[in-house]
Amino acid sequence: MSISRVTSPDDPALALLCKGLAAGAAEIDRTGRWPADQLRLCAEASVFEWFLDSRHGGQGWPTVDAVRGYMALASACLTTTFILTQRTGACRRIAASHNKSLQQRLLPGLIDGSLFSTVGISHLTTSRRHLGRPVLAAEETSTGFRLDGMSPWVTGGAAAGVIVMAASLVENGAPTDRELVLAVPMNLAGISVDEPFPLVALTASSTGAVRLDGVEVPRENLIAGPAANVMASAIGGSTGGYETSALALGLAKAAIDFLAAEMAKRPDLTAAHDALAVEHSELVDDLVALVRGDDHCTKESIRHRANTFVLRATQAALSAAKGTGYVAGHPAGRWCREALFFLVWSCPQPVAAANLCLLAGIGD
Repeated sequence: MSISRVTSPDDPALALLCKGLAAGAAEIDRTGRWPADQLRLCAEASVFEWFLDSRHGGQGWPTVDAVRGYMALASACLTTTFILTQRTGACRRIAASHNKSLQQRLLPGLIDGSLFSTVGISHLTTSRRHLGRPVLAAEETSTGFRLDGMSPWVTGGAAAGVIVMAASLVENGAPTDRELVLAVPMNLAGISVDEPFPLVALTASSTGAVRLDGVEVPRENLIAGPAANVMASAIGGSTGGYETSALALGLAKAAIDFLAAEMAKRPDLTAAHDALAVEHSELVDDLVALVRGDDHCTKESIRHRANTFVLRATQAALSAAKGTGYVAGHPAGRWCREALFFLVWSCPQPVAAANLCLLAGIGD
């Protein structure tokens, strides 16, 4: 299958790309195998160009267009699109760095798809200390930094040529309040990748721990820091933090489209389909408005609404599919498992609390 370059979310070539991704979604879910073919299709369609501006060789899609692109891809294959968010996070941090030499070395391969990168940064906010020591510690040396510890949640570590990692600076064996971000080549001595976690869904994302034992990273691979709260600095994290909601709404769209197809044979599904379709349209409109600067709702409120909506939409598809949908391999069952991911992926505490209140039947 040959895919043309996609230059906007309205490009007809995007539909062809999504068709190709959807065709392999069930297989990678069944096998848990890394979606190399899907990522190759993304490279052919120039998807990796969407998120970087022209001075780095990208297309520089506006954030609204990037969000719409994410929704379309997630509707076709959530696993591939989740991997893309991690890859894009790495690319954006490199592109936003003041390290021009690093950009020149890495960005061409990242943009054309010949190099895969991902991020190992979540431990700075979820597991900063283990027995009083940083989960991933960096000690400054004469040539750069020595890394010891682990990054517990890395997507696609075994496939990566370089991982953008965050570490806590240690001086004389004692932790400091400073942190740094490095582009860590995976061919350095002392790096090992654990077997990926067998997840409820998205196992093919190959998410697991990467361990570092005295890994010497050259100073020329420094992206940001050392500085206090380095992740709070403007080093290019994502499309404004909207991508998680975009992926949830994309997955929900797949379930709603399934209901639409079933509705042609079963008119009794019409009311449920129409109600979900209207709510989905309203949520997409609110997300787009928020991206454009309308502050009538917050990122947290959109995230909570998208979370609960994708759970309901996918379960509606399963209900419509009846027993057939509960048989392994049916997309409705896969969508329900995938929807659970949004309860745990980068879920801010207020959103997590709202989810728990809703599930417990308390609060508004």
